[in-house]
Amino acid sequence: MSATTSSDMLSEIREVNLSYLLLAQRLLREDKSRGMFRMGLSEQLADVLVNLSDAQTTRLAASNQMLCRFRFDDHAILGSLADKGKPAEVAAAEAAVLMASQPAAQIG
Repeated sequence: MSATTSSDMLSEIREVNLSYLLLAQRLLREDKSRGMFRMGLSEQLADVLVNLSDAQTTRLAASNQMLCRFRFDDHAILGSLADKGKPAEVAAAEAAVLMASQPAAQIG
């Protein structure tokens, strides 16, 4: 992998991290319970995220590791979302039910 490719990848990871953190903070500030559900976060983690300063958020986003993860660890969720034979509303509702049954992310 070239230095430019690696640098581009790290830049993209940082952009995704910042977008994820800002979205999480916005959702949690608007409606904490709904934000926790949509982001798959525990109350403890939600409290940490919503209380980050702008400088802390930026520093955290600058990590070279992805801060978010797919919630599609279960093939049933991904399969439900990807099923082209179902109306989008039905697939989204089924996926929401399946994701709601997963445990919330915790601070390790």
